[in-house]
Amino acid sequence: MSVSVDSESTDRFQFAGQDIPWLLDHWAAAKPDHPLLVWVPRGAEPQRWSYREFNEQVGRVAAGLHARGVGKGDKVLIHADNCPEMVFAWYACAKLGAVGVTTNTRSVGAEIQYFAEHTGCVGAVTQPKFAAMITEHAPKLGWIVVTDDNGGEAPPEEQLGHGQDSFDTLLGDPATLPERSPEPMLPAGIVFTSGTTSRPKAVVHTHANALWSGRIGSRNIDMTGDDTYLIYLPFFHVNAQSWSFWAALGVGATLVLQPRFSASRFWEVILEHEITHISLIPFVFKAIAAQPVPEHKLKAGVFGLVMPDLEAWLKLRVVPAFGMTETVTQCICADAWQAYPNLSMGKPTPGYECLIVDPDSGALCEEGEIGELWVRGTRGIQLFLEYYDNKEAMEKSFTPEGWFKTGDMVRLGEAGNLFYCDRDKDALKVGGENVSAREIEDMCRQAGGIGDIAVVAKSHDMLDMVPVAFVIRGLGAPESEDEHAASIIEQCKTNLADFKVPRAVYFVEEFPTATLEKVAKNRLREMADEMPAVD
Repeated sequence: MSVSVDSESTDRFQFAGQDIPWLLDHWAAAKPDHPLLVWVPRGAEPQRWSYREFNEQVGRVAAGLHARGVGKGDKVLIHADNCPEMVFAWYACAKLGAVGVTTNTRSVGAEIQYFAEHTGCVGAVTQPKFAAMITEHAPKLGWIVVTDDNGGEAPPEEQLGHGQDSFDTLLGDPATLPERSPEPMLPAGIVFTSGTTSRPKAVVHTHANALWSGRIGSRNIDMTGDDTYLIYLPFFHVNAQSWSFWAALGVGATLVLQPRFSASRFWEVILEHEITHISLIPFVFKAIAAQPVPEHKLKAGVFGLVMPDLEAWLKLRVVPAFGMTETVTQCICADAWQAYPNLSMGKPTPGYECLIVDPDSGALCEEGEIGELWVRGTRGIQLFLEYYDNKEAMEKSFTPEGWFKTGDMVRLGEAGNLFYCDRDKDALKVGGENVSAREIEDMCRQAGGIGDIAVVAKSHDMLDMVPVAFVIRGLGAPESEDEHAASIIEQCKTNLADFKVPRAVYFVEEFPTATLEKVAKNRLREMADEMPAVD
């Protein structure tokens, strides 16, 4: 008997009868007293919610949203630094079938207006320090509710006269909630891309995306229901929402939430709450470099590359992984059983297909060649559903065969290992040769005395562009900047092809940054071009 099933039904069937509210209900019944969320503000006692208590609080907030007219498909702006209220609001939206739109709190008023109007938000949840800006720049919102504090810190007097309702007015009776059957492919959240070179795109995640991350992301990082993940990165980004929160929900684990990263409390919180998993990004290393590493229970630090030196320093397993907002969770990772070469990202995660494509010819890259990473999976499950109301971006980002063009340049190494090179807009093409900025940065670090480094392209009359290095000096740096620059360049001359050697080294106190403290290389390129010409 031949059966024909359309793709939409096939996609929906992969998580039939399941969505985010179903998952919360499941754990509230299976592990009612197990801690789900621990809130650790500065200068105050931690607050805790078990799976049952968390689910009940989400129901109360959902009832309050429902009373304000929020229903299936409606968008709610959630503009706040890390706090329990923003988490409850996001999951309350999911319970209603609405969509939580989380936005970067470093955004200015014009960006807030764009976020709210582009997605058609009906209301907003925010904090006192942002209330005036939201009120002024998103006047089409039907309502705004404001938390009592700024992520555990009392607001100053000038932030109290915002005139909006308190977040507590959202707390309603869960018995008033309408019945809603699980729809796994229904949108659940919108996260905006950083937009360092173009207007931010609204990435739509579904309930199935969250369930996929819980199923696969937890396996990628070897997480179990007895583990605890520390979140200090902003909840308005995919690392906290998916790599951390959804991974933990997938196995019934615990999450410890901080308002923001704190170098002074880093090890204190890890020890007190017996943290087992953490996300690592470069600014963390700089912040805690001078601190002794205590005995701890950390099992895994999720990072981008295989780094034996980092493992030895922090006394944990570094879990190499690559992913982006559009891939939902880690689409490339390295497991704990095979041996992977130093600086490798690993291999494609089961459930994802990957290609490396020459951006000029369109040919598949061979071993040792640099090309753009393409990823394929089911949209709304392994990959994001869509860029909201942006047909042009969708057509530009996807091939007719369903390959998502990530814009990241990678190299295919021996035995299928993948090595990150750089974003396509940051990759260098020197005299016709493709050059990886990451390769140069890694070589420069071996000269020593470098706190952080970013290699970018500087315009050149003959070669179009050449590499230059921006350096933040670190421990062990030579007293003279000239001597330091010379040692960096000599290290590269000895170990790299001549076209890869930086033509200049510029020392700075800090880098311009975009979201998640990522270096804004577009601004560094502008700064490089403002410097005198180089040979």
